[in-house]
Amino acid sequence: MKLKILGVPKPQPRHRHFQRGKFKGTYDPAKGDKQSFLYLVLEQAPSAPLDEPLRVDIDFFFPRPKGHYGTGKNSGVLKATAPTNHISRPDIDNLRKFVMDAMNKVFWRDDSIICEGHTRKIYSDMPRTEIEISTLK
Repeated sequence: MKLKILGVPKPQPRHRHFQRGKFKGTYDPAKGDKQSFLYLVLEQAPSAPLDEPLRVDIDFFFPRPKGHYGTGKNSGVLKATAPTNHISRPDIDNLRKFVMDAMNKVFWRDDSIICEGHTRKIYSDMPRTEIEISTLK
């Protein structure tokens, strides 16, 4: 199963803690973003969550900064020195965690059944997230 979600990839932020009087609690600041992400892929979800060993490969495509392009008449031309790999924030593990948490219990029973996976962060003129889910035997 292959999925493509258009838009700049988002990472999983740290959970926030609060205290109101003697009551202490935590909340997930990305809850709304995860629901929006899930809404975009929901029509491609299986009829029942998968319940077998899975491999989930994810490619995160980020927009190129202006510095990757020339100036003046070459403003739309990519410099020869422009990198392919995205080596700045957000961290790859936070990006993957966001996707895994958003799709949990809808695409798979629990993310503990995911046994393999490859993740990349690269630059592209079309920011997006591409996910490939396959079963392992």
